Amino acid sequence: MSSQKPREEDDDERFSSGKDERLRSTEVTEGPDKAPHRAMFRAMGFDDEDLGSPMVGVANPAADITPCNAHLDDVADAAIEGVDAAGGMPIEFGTITISDAISMGTEGMKASLISREVIADSVELVSFGERMDALVTVAGCDKNLPGMMMAAIRTDLPSVFLYGGSIMPGEHQGREVTVQSVFEGVGTYAEGDMSADELDELERNACPGAGSCGGMFTANTMASISEALGLAPLGSASAPAESEERYDVARRAGEAVLEAVENDLRPSDILSKESFENAIALQVAVGGSTNAVLHLLALAAEAGIDLSIEEFDEISRRTPKIANLQPGGTRVMNDLHEEGGVPVVIRRLLDAGLFHGDAMTVTGRTVAEELERLDLPSDEEVGGDFIYTVDDPYQEEGAIKILTGNLAPDGAVLKVTGDDKFHHSGPVRVFENEEETMRYVQEGHIESGEVLAIRNEGPKGGPGMREMLGVTAAVVGQGHEDDVALLTDGRFSGATRGPMVGHVAPEAADGGPIALLEDGDTVTVDIQNRELSVDLSEEELEARREEWEPREPVYTTGVLAKYGNDFGSAANGAVTNPGAKR
Repeated sequence: MSSQKPREEDDDERFSSGKDERLRSTEVTEGPDKAPHRAMFRAMGFDDEDLGSPMVGVANPAADITPCNAHLDDVADAAIEGVDAAGGMPIEFGTITISDAISMGTEGMKASLISREVIADSVELVSFGERMDALVTVAGCDKNLPGMMMAAIRTDLPSVFLYGGSIMPGEHQGREVTVQSVFEGVGTYAEGDMSADELDELERNACPGAGSCGGMFTANTMASISEALGLAPLGSASAPAESEERYDVARRAGEAVLEAVENDLRPSDILSKESFENAIALQVAVGGSTNAVLHLLALAAEAGIDLSIEEFDEISRRTPKIANLQPGGTRVMNDLHEEGGVPVVIRRLLDAGLFHGDAMTVTGRTVAEELERLDLPSDEEVGGDFIYTVDDPYQEEGAIKILTGNLAPDGAVLKVTGDDKFHHSGPVRVFENEEETMRYVQEGHIESGEVLAIRNEGPKGGPGMREMLGVTAAVVGQGHEDDVALLTDGRFSGATRGPMVGHVAPEAADGGPIALLEDGDTVTVDIQNRELSVDLSEEELEARREEWEPREPVYTTGVLAKYGNDFGSAANGAVTNPGAKR
């Protein structure tokens, strides 16, 4: 005869918190069979109130690898405070990061674009495996931003994107400087026009603290775009990294994600074709990074929204450039912040009919409704000498141009940072990788009028589609911003300026026409006519194609080989997710 005491019918109730059954975290917190799971949570200091609350993952790529991310523990802590105050159960977890600026010009830069995919994969895995209900995705360095937004889209959990903020500009010889100034200083020094002492002084003053690179480079471009997409609250992108305003933004993000949980508001409810058109309009209006083309295509693919590379050019043709920001201009993100931030640019585009005001945002309100709620300076008070009006713009068209022609049948990307009527035809000098090109430039071989072509640096061929700010900055630093063009199937930093054409597709590894170029061929870069071509007939190109043989993969094992095999074309965002719409 058993001596076990019969279980009372209401005993199970003591193991129920009364949490909303729609929340996924109930799978690990509710019922007597989840006692072991709750024991694990209790070991980390969570109590009954926590276990009865929505479980919010705070994805934090903090690291001492880059100043962009060195302060993110403090930013994440502020977000955690916001989650906790709003009645959530914040659970912080880490992700990787790569410093683009530090890996620039090295073999290590091949890891950069791959890190976008690893960040998205890792956040997706943790939130899926631990049955989280919502996400606050924190980001600093360039690839953090699209990686985190891709993860939010894939999981489709209520999510708020939180940027870590921009570094303040440094000062050198009475002028504001950024890391772009140092990269270009390397070229100026190689040319003999800058002393070793001056380069050393510039290096020591360009980056005065934590935060992402200060101009409208990739991180600040994608942070601005997060507002335009609706994945981050309006006004959240521009506050400097180490300011109290940045921590206020973080706390509000933590609070906002609980509102999204309460309203069951997910990325799929926010994102639309109009959201992406808004993002492109903002990108071209502020002179944002060419990398945003790649990342927006990837985000749209993850969201299952049709977006073609040609649409960037269509929107750029009708949307003027109205902000004079680095690298093409003189000002930095903090200057924009002091004028009211990204919303003041969005307001001007909206008033001109160039922005969809009815697009949804993470607050559950539309862009137009959010603008009405913000305490912004009047439009008449905004601008100074670097934010222009749509009626009297800095340039009549947006900064991003999509070039096509027999060298880029699937498109190539150029950002105008100077003459938007630039036309250049000249003999090409072909290089098989970035290192060969950098040696050529640094040794002083570059000649006025030529075109530099760097191939085998695409998503598959690199693999990883390296950014090449070192090369482009060296060319500009040697005084060749207007008389030498460069093209590649790789990428450029958001800090690149000059007639530099990237993302040439198809890439060399796929047998694209760039693989068929030979030294001395005449290449034309024509911005007005959106042309990238070589003076060869289709018959001549076909004859070379028959002789062409693909290169052996550079890496046959490890992470570079794995992701290199999975990358799609740059013309479609270079995505690796097999389920993404390509």
